[in-house]
Amino acid sequence: MAEEGIRLTAEQKKRRRARNIAIAAAIGALVVLFYVVTIVKLGPGVLNRPI
Repeated sequence: MAEEGIRLTAEQKKRRRARNIAIAAAIGALVVLFYVVTIVKLGPGVLNRPI
């Protein structure tokens, strides 16, 4: 029995890839934003700790 799945057109594949890249960029931007906010809240003294 041959499986019949959903076949995407080239345009649908292109749109899916563009959407995935946009989602990845948004998640990356959030990660950077959270990192920057954390560093700002901790202040510059966090780098001057004894080792």
